[in-house]
Amino acid sequence: MLIAHLPSGYILGRLARKRWREAPGIVAAAMLGSVIPDIDMLYFRLIGGGRTHHHAYITHWPLFWAAIGALSLSVGRLRYSPHLPSIATFFAGTMLHVALDTVASPIMWLAPFSHHPLELVPVPAGYGNWVLSFVLHWTFGLELVICTWALWLGWQRLPLPVDTPQKGT
Repeated sequence: MLIAHLPSGYILGRLARKRWREAPGIVAAAMLGSVIPDIDMLYFRLIGGGRTHHHAYITHWPLFWAAIGALSLSVGRLRYSPHLPSIATFFAGTMLHVALDTVASPIMWLAPFSHHPLELVPVPAGYGNWVLSFVLHWTFGLELVICTWALWLGWQRLPLPVDTPQKGT
């Protein structure tokens, strides 16, 4: 996924808000969760020098997010936190991120126990630039559908224009 993580988080947040109307910050939590696994890009670019694919880092391990999510939800439940729905939605966003990455990129779903990657559709390097290879592959259409859905949901939230009287009438 190149462009659809944040829009997919917005969709998740809107769906979660239908379920938990009074949950504070639920859409923001979903959107943050949907992009936070890519925080590893900072290390990848600044320190790692791009030697290891960023999907091999711990922030792209689904079991990492599942464990941290279970711990966070347990602590939140013990403390009777009103933010439980937002916490759950944040971690659902992280899992959505790695699930969407799995469509066209290798993700190690069982890491650290197994480093065998799962990739549903390999995207061949058909062009000199890897971005071009992804954008011109049919799986990019899925990203466009997700972005269109998110735009449609956002468009629905815009206020309707109010008729204003014209000057001189």
